[in-house]
Amino acid sequence: MSAPSQTSELTESVASAGQLVPALRSAAAAGLVAFGLCFPIISYHAESNMENELVLIGRWPLSFAIAALVFLFVFLRQMARADWRIWFDRVGSIAAGGMGGALVQAAREGEGTAPPSAARAAFGRYFGPFALGLVIAFPLLALGLLGPSASLKWINNYGVQILIYVMLGWGLNIVVGLAGLLDLGYVAFYAVGAYSYALLSTTFGLSFWICLPLAGILAAMWGVILGFPVLRLRGDYLAIVTLAFGEIIRMVLINWVDLTNGYAGISGIPHVSFFGIPFTDDDNGFAAIFHLPFTPIYRTIFLFYLILALALLTNFVTIRLRRLPIGRAWEALREDEIACRSLGINTTNTKLTAFALGAMFGGFAGSFFSVRQGFVSPESFTFIESATILAIVVLGGMGSQLGVAIAAAVMIGVPELMRELDWMKKIFGEDFDPTQYRMLLFGAAMVIMMIWKPRGLVSTRLPSVFLKERKAVSGDLVKEGHG
Repeated sequence: MSAPSQTSELTESVASAGQLVPALRSAAAAGLVAFGLCFPIISYHAESNMENELVLIGRWPLSFAIAALVFLFVFLRQMARADWRIWFDRVGSIAAGGMGGALVQAAREGEGTAPPSAARAAFGRYFGPFALGLVIAFPLLALGLLGPSASLKWINNYGVQILIYVMLGWGLNIVVGLAGLLDLGYVAFYAVGAYSYALLSTTFGLSFWICLPLAGILAAMWGVILGFPVLRLRGDYLAIVTLAFGEIIRMVLINWVDLTNGYAGISGIPHVSFFGIPFTDDDNGFAAIFHLPFTPIYRTIFLFYLILALALLTNFVTIRLRRLPIGRAWEALREDEIACRSLGINTTNTKLTAFALGAMFGGFAGSFFSVRQGFVSPESFTFIESATILAIVVLGGMGSQLGVAIAAAVMIGVPELMRELDWMKKIFGEDFDPTQYRMLLFGAAMVIMMIWKPRGLVSTRLPSVFLKERKAVSGDLVKEGHG
């Protein structure tokens, strides 16, 4: 072995040893903090005994397991950073003096970046169509692999539920991601759409296909009503007003008992039909007309493709609008409102159109939610729903359609998968319920994303207008990474 290679290996071993102690120190501190946070919440569980007395039952193994996972994650993260620096320095030393050394040095100093690989370019080109094809085939694959009974849960709880939040995320992406207007009350438009369909269908007997556009129009009207008072507000002040608007709508739904039936909600909402053919078990039902055995899976599959069509409509309209002058006005408003006014753009109309269109798609989703459930109540439209939708937009990457879809699939699908973790009761006890830790995982995901990808899962996008050649715009090249 030559002397330079021995020196290089010695340098790497010394550097790794030098990084080991700081990594262990950081991991130990993170583990202690995690254990301290778990102590009052997770380490003890309150239950009532046979004498109706409240007793505390210790769950220390669960606290130690969470602290160990945090310790391991932080330690591996610190060591990975150290190994990456060593590898980068080694590549730079090998390529020194040539074009490779110039590229490495330029990348170090931020003066340039190497072009993306062919594999990465192909992935970016074909991932979207592949994912869309997989989503379209998902009900058929689930039905073929699991059968009608077992696939019902997967198509309904995963497919339909995730697509509802994908549509809501794309609708809010118009307001937050494109126009830069922080909206914490988006669930209000969701509620307006749901109650509009419920009231119109039960009172006047209108079908879903008539109530759907009416619900969107009513939600858009309320979006304009919200937009007028907040024309001069930005940032945190706008967020506070929209949050208050969402709570006002919920309180109206609770207290206007004569119209909304209060906490009891509205039941008996008519279900959607297959263009006039109901999904019922009679001679005029869908199964009898098409000579199929009756099963509830047909209605669920139809609902899946219905919400998929509504979500794709939302995506198509958003992409088309971004290329129009109104879409470029939204992005200009997001970047700098003062410069937007100086260029002669009517910021009033720009804000109102963003609120109205985002609210309209929220109303469409609410109408679908109402026809899917057959029952609506104010408890379905709390602030946590607005926070979840906003988190989907932020984690996916504001302004990114693909990132929002991926974030919705992760944030809605993972809590549903936690219902399948009953085997963990053998480790942490019979009283362990994985679904109770949904918000804990939600907060952990937010923290990890802020450290790992602060600009969202997809921080690059194709520009709405380009000159000669279409190139992806990095999120760190625009204000607040919205690009």
